[in-house]
Amino acid sequence: MTTHLVWFRADLRIHDNLALAAACRQGSAAVKALFIATPKQWQQHVMAPRQASYLQAQLNMLQQALAEKGIPLIYREVADFAASVNVVRAVCEEEKVSHLFYNYQYEVNERLRDAAVEKALPGVAFQGFDDSVILPPGSVVTGNHEMYKVFTPYKNAWLRRLKEEMPECVAAPRVRETGALEGKLPTLEFDYPQQPFDPAWFPADEKSAIGQLRHFCQHHAGEYEQQRDFPAIEGTSRLSACLVIGVLSPRQCLHRLLAEQPDALSGGNGSVWLNELIWREFYRHLMTYHPDLCKHRPFIRWTDNVKWQEAPALLRAWELGQTGYPIVDAAMRQLNSTGWMHNRLRMIVASFLVKDLLIDWRKGERYFMSQLVDGCLAANNGGWQWAASTGTDAAPYFRIFNPTTQGERFDSEGAFIRQWIPELAEVPTKAIHTPWAWADKADISLSYPRPVVDHKQARTATLAAYEAARKS
Repeated sequence: MTTHLVWFRADLRIHDNLALAAACRQGSAAVKALFIATPKQWQQHVMAPRQASYLQAQLNMLQQALAEKGIPLIYREVADFAASVNVVRAVCEEEKVSHLFYNYQYEVNERLRDAAVEKALPGVAFQGFDDSVILPPGSVVTGNHEMYKVFTPYKNAWLRRLKEEMPECVAAPRVRETGALEGKLPTLEFDYPQQPFDPAWFPADEKSAIGQLRHFCQHHAGEYEQQRDFPAIEGTSRLSACLVIGVLSPRQCLHRLLAEQPDALSGGNGSVWLNELIWREFYRHLMTYHPDLCKHRPFIRWTDNVKWQEAPALLRAWELGQTGYPIVDAAMRQLNSTGWMHNRLRMIVASFLVKDLLIDWRKGERYFMSQLVDGCLAANNGGWQWAASTGTDAAPYFRIFNPTTQGERFDSEGAFIRQWIPELAEVPTKAIHTPWAWADKADISLSYPRPVVDHKQARTATLAAYEAARKS
């Protein structure tokens, strides 16, 4: 009997898993699964302790789901990707594996690891799949067969390509002939710092994730355009963590959205949430064409000449939510407390760090990865480079968010600010975005810091720094 091995990485689900489905199609083959934890590699990538906790919980759920299908999960832990090559080779030899199935990962280190595994196993047949995207990299390109550098033409080409060939979701595998595995399964734990995640914020298993997706598409996707920018409103899907580690596939998101909001493809209800899925594809496709993005290099090269400020105290004030700008501080406190941040707020705090404090965007990118449950290199790098005006299709360098007016626009009543900054609970609504102006006038002492910079002066200094870099 031949043995098929499915190597799970960032695809911890049994529904619509292309590698798993392919491995199970040949009914006569034995199917086994493998997961390799690499704590030292995760440490190098600054994986957040909450993401590690979420990953571990989902891995144990996957082990149970596979066992119910009659598929054992082999678990190994080694330091890094280099060491995982020998693990895969050893497991293939021990289990007499004829075919290895896996879903592609597009980051540089992961691609080098997979190439090394293929080289180390000349006698094993490999099958890889573009499972973490709706359309594979290379399928949406310009007439010159190059990757798009601007989102809108990419989106239009992506939609045309999708309408030509809509990818289907594949079913979870049937129970194998050997039947469900019986007996108590071992609890899988890896040696990495962990911080509990809140299951009320993030689906704790695959079934819950599918249910949350269905609920969002039915009840909120149609209103997403109107509600998505207001952090005090529960207007986003909060499914990003599920997509990052593969508890959901992007195809599941697409099909559920179209089932509930059939006009989404033609610009109707749900189209703005569909845009978020396309942005996700854009950044992942970019990473395959421009691997330097994995190495924290700017897409726009002249921006590497910006003279960033070395200001540890200001960086720490930003990290802790102690800048004196309420919308910025509330956002950072949400991040530190939950491991997640509303997308509008991600743009605001990134702009503040780079263009008010003139601190290198890579320090913000790294801090986000160290905290986010949904930390993803492609999306996080893309978002930070957009805010810093260093990336493809980024905000122009002279576009600088005013943190006070951003707060007034997107949290006008201060509901979100009061939720995360109790020190401002008694400040009147009309003064919530400039509390010190009110406090000084009323001769009241606040246990809240004064602004660490003057926005107008900071804007002038930032423009000068970018203009000098552009001319150098």
